[in-house]
Amino acid sequence: MNKVLFILTIIVAFWAATTVTKSLDNANQELTENTKSSEIQVITEVCSSTWQHNIDQKVITGDGAGHGPDIGSDEWQSVIEFKLGVRGEAKIPDRNSNAWCVYIEDLVQQQTTDSTTNSLSQQVKPSFVCDHTNINSVEEIICESNELATLDNQLAITYREALNISAETKATLEATQRGWIKGRNECWKNDNKSECINTEYLHRIANLQAQYKLAPHSEPVTFTCENDTNNEIVVTFFETNPATLIAERGDSIALMYIQPSASGSKYQGRNETFWEHQGEAMVTWGYKAPKLHCKKAL
Repeated sequence: MNKVLFILTIIVAFWAATTVTKSLDNANQELTENTKSSEIQVITEVCSSTWQHNIDQKVITGDGAGHGPDIGSDEWQSVIEFKLGVRGEAKIPDRNSNAWCVYIEDLVQQQTTDSTTNSLSQQVKPSFVCDHTNINSVEEIICESNELATLDNQLAITYREALNISAETKATLEATQRGWIKGRNECWKNDNKSECINTEYLHRIANLQAQYKLAPHSEPVTFTCENDTNNEIVVTFFETNPATLIAERGDSIALMYIQPSASGSKYQGRNETFWEHQGEAMVTWGYKAPKLHCKKAL
């Protein structure tokens, strides 16, 4: 009798083990299939229209005033690569492929993570040495701010790129850079010194990117003023931060920065303004000059 019970016990134990093993195998197979399905779904979502708009919010390709590439287009993909600093690299997958979408997604997430990590754990050093800065000087403020130090490094890179392009005008560019530094240092008089310095850096970077065509830009757009074909302004829009334009009228050239506006796109230069809305523009060219009514040429 004891032998029979012993044998029955062994049979029951074997059956139970076999059942558990089959259940685990089924569960693993189901998990694998779900994982594969999830991976396919992720890739599909990554390349979707919703994903493209999400990427465009993180890596802004337009100027905030309606000028910019169509989201999802080849031009848009090119601008995304430019903004992420990888355009022209051999490792980038072909555009309009799942691999490109996944590559861009990983790059955006990595840069976001790196930015957060750096801001929390590491002091960013500017392009100049901070050891001998004067107390309460603009340089000291930059050295103590990761945001301003990062902008200083961005300007240093942009300035070098401009120098490489303009070898014939190197002396002029160096002189204007020295003048800009002198103007930046006047921010010590401002009530909000950090904000003043931030604005100076953003404008200088945008200025160089537009002047030397280092940023994506539109084709030149011609506006005819006062219905006179001899009175034309040719405008090129640049995808800088802040957005800029370069306007040419006769022998005069003006660079302008975008301004807050309730409607249309408004740009302001030193003594010039350009306010465009639905193909028409109000232009002021010169100090206290009368306004010009201009229309986009057909």
